[in-house]
Amino acid sequence: MDLNKKNYYSNEADWQYMSVSQFKDFLKCEAAALAKLKEEWSPTSNPIALLVGNYVHSYFESEEAHSEFINENRSSIYKKNGTERAEFIQAVDMIEALEYDDFFNFVYQGEKEVILTGELFGTEWKARIDCFNYDKGYFVDLKTTRSLSQRYWSDRYGGYVSFAEEYGYITQMYVYKQLLEHQFNKDITPYIFAVTKESPPDIAAIEIYPARYDFERYTIEAQLPHILRVKMGEEAPTACGKCEYCRKNKRLSGFIEIEDLLHS
Repeated sequence: MDLNKKNYYSNEADWQYMSVSQFKDFLKCEAAALAKLKEEWSPTSNPIALLVGNYVHSYFESEEAHSEFINENRSSIYKKNGTERAEFIQAVDMIEALEYDDFFNFVYQGEKEVILTGELFGTEWKARIDCFNYDKGYFVDLKTTRSLSQRYWSDRYGGYVSFAEEYGYITQMYVYKQLLEHQFNKDITPYIFAVTKESPPDIAAIEIYPARYDFERYTIEAQLPHILRVKMGEEAPTACGKCEYCRKNKRLSGFIEIEDLLHS
């Protein structure tokens, strides 16, 4: 299956390829990830929050892509009186925070929205890269987030982490780096440009110490074989018992003691 902009996010593509988002879904809850893949269940989400991120991304992709995005989502972006919703006024502020920054403009140069596939850890992966500069050997990923300094507790990392670890962005940068290096046979450096949804927005240019990738590689190597067997129906998925999918399908089978509430 040859991937393009129209079919990249299709269910068929998700079955044929592993992706970072799919891998993260399985790490969170195998049962939910498999149900989502089978199109038996889909998580509820805030469509406006998702659209704000895509609004920002499409602007930096191209004028044509941004116009197309606005036309396709006009009813969500604009009120009945024709004015933009507050969330998209904020999105314009986020765009301007980056657009008027000289360092961002210096770095964010290259081919936009690059789709690539490749083998990693014995299976085919897909990736879509915001900005790839082949000549200078780096790629850039744009991220929107609530706050640059907010801390999150992570069982996986065993402590408090930044939004970059919490949302799996280091895993993403590692996989994309590997796919690009395998395809082009040269060292590739990942960078993240982050912009917050605060008023006014905060911005950051983020680099990643290479040593951080060791943990990501170990996690993928350790977890991927089992995840692929679950995906292919060779092993039963494990339910986390806490997520939206698990709550929706929860059935009681007995009593728990009060202390167990803190560990459930």
